[in-house]
Amino acid sequence: MSGAVWSVSAALFLLGLAGVALRHQLLAMFLGLELMVLAAALALGCTASLSGRGEGFVAALLVLAVAAAEAVVGLVLILRVRSSGRPAETQSLRELKG
Repeated sequence: MSGAVWSVSAALFLLGLAGVALRHQLLAMFLGLELMVLAAALALGCTASLSGRGEGFVAALLVLAVAAAEAVVGLVLILRVRSSGRPAETQSLRELKG
């Protein structure tokens, strides 16, 4: 059972890494990054269940909470770029100006 969870976690992480590395749109890169974080939380939760200790589950919940906060900040930044009239692609953005 744990081998299947590790395989799914690795596949999700690699899918997210491919999304970050191959895409040029900010939203697609952001979704790939979130997929990588959630794959790491899945692997952490699997490790915690194998060891039977509660600290791993607490750490996995902490990772999920940080990922939710990161999602809010990242989506706000992407919406600010889009509302300023600039395309939300990495090639057109050199620096963020207020």
